[in-house]
Amino acid sequence: MNYNLSSDDKIQLELRKFVAPEYIFGTDARLLAANYCTSFGAKKVLLVSYEGVINQPWFLDIENSLRQNTIDYIIYSSVSPNPRNEEVMVGANIYLENKCNLILAIGGGSVLDCAKGIGIVTSNKKHINSFEGVDTIDYPTPPLICIPTTGGTAADVSQFAIINKIEERYKMAIISKAVVPDVALIDPVTLTTMDSFLTACTGIDALSHAFEAFVSNANSPFTDLYAQEAISIIHTNLLQSLKHPTDLDLRGKVMLGSLYAGLAFSNASLGCTHSLTHSLGGYLDLPHGECNAILMPHVVEFNYPQAETRYKRIADILGIPIKDLTTSQIKYALRDKLFQINDDLGITSKLKQRGVNTDDINPLAKKAIADPCNATNPRSPIVSDLKTLYREAM
Repeated sequence: MNYNLSSDDKIQLELRKFVAPEYIFGTDARLLAANYCTSFGAKKVLLVSYEGVINQPWFLDIENSLRQNTIDYIIYSSVSPNPRNEEVMVGANIYLENKCNLILAIGGGSVLDCAKGIGIVTSNKKHINSFEGVDTIDYPTPPLICIPTTGGTAADVSQFAIINKIEERYKMAIISKAVVPDVALIDPVTLTTMDSFLTACTGIDALSHAFEAFVSNANSPFTDLYAQEAISIIHTNLLQSLKHPTDLDLRGKVMLGSLYAGLAFSNASLGCTHSLTHSLGGYLDLPHGECNAILMPHVVEFNYPQAETRYKRIADILGIPIKDLTTSQIKYALRDKLFQINDDLGITSKLKQRGVNTDDINPLAKKAIADPCNATNPRSPIVSDLKTLYREAM
């Protein structure tokens, strides 16, 4: 399958910036945490994690490595699935009270985003709510080492931090080079203890990152390379990894796809799928990956007229035979392929089954329209468009 740029495509020669942390990928990468803590001059480490992983054998390996290297640390594990601003502030107080000088984050996107928020607050001495938006951080954060434990969010390589403003029932996006971790230790071993539904939802999150980065109006040859490869790897390996959860090769491929998708979206940004799901996470505290899976087919259908060529390329990567199809047929074939992927992975709920009702649509859409991810969506939405997309996904 060939989905590279053809000789007729014009390369974009305007100035482009590509931001990525140092990252190490491979089996037992997590065990390098102590080495990096030492090289960054750790005196005391705030280890940010959550209860679901701190008793796993691979997590205990990390702790043992820290102890063997006489690295002092304190664990903060009170992080919700949609990390809350108040949790960031509690973590920041623990960091300051214990005179920590480095953050080690071990978990999914919620943990990693919370850790980023803690770093922002401890360096800038303001409430986390003050930093919403793009490039609002004045002072560098403490050294941050991230070990992702899901094959989906790629917060370990991104310049995004998404924090739930509880008082407003709203997820704010903090976007800055300052929140790019100093190093990511990306170890597929951490995926072997994930349950199948979390594997499916986080995998679709990664797929949505790649989809939205590829059709983003801020795409570039650099992000296209990673986005296309991510789509191919995730589509080929995600379902198999559910069937064979201890197969480290399959888990590694899913983790690699997540990494590639993260490098793509961190630099090309996202689109309406994420603005809609951020609103659902903030307003109703719904799980991010599952909401992406529910909404992405509808967003693809909405966006298709403004990104036809790129969606055709995605359809080709997914193995959809498009040669003799009309534009309309390709659009619906791609949409239906996404529905089929969801069904195969066991993601069968609609928004109504997840507790969303028609009275929620207006406030959800009003919050979603303010999300910065809309700015790079290939089709500029208005509030009524977002309401329609919510209704279609009910």
